[in-house]
Amino acid sequence: MEYSYPFRTDWSTQEVIDVVSFFEAVENVYEKGMNREAFMDRYRRFKEIVPGKADEKRICDEFEEVSGYSSYRAVQKMKQATENVHVRM
Repeated sequence: MEYSYPFRTDWSTQEVIDVVSFFEAVENVYEKGMNREAFMDRYRRFKEIVPGKADEKRICDEFEEVSGYSSYRAVQKMKQATENVHVRM
């Protein structure tokens, strides 16, 4: 990938790592598929760091603009899965 992940300068190093981990999970869902529970764990951690809907939308839109991958669609697809299954976009 030839792009950088969105992050905020006021986040700790661990928070940056966890947000990047979430965006890597979004990439995995599109490219290879991913276990639902593992993805949702990363999403829950992302939401701890970015709890506001407006901030989440802004950061996810930044990621989609550079990567072409929709975090929103990946999260919705995972939420629709009723079991802990391997999901791919």
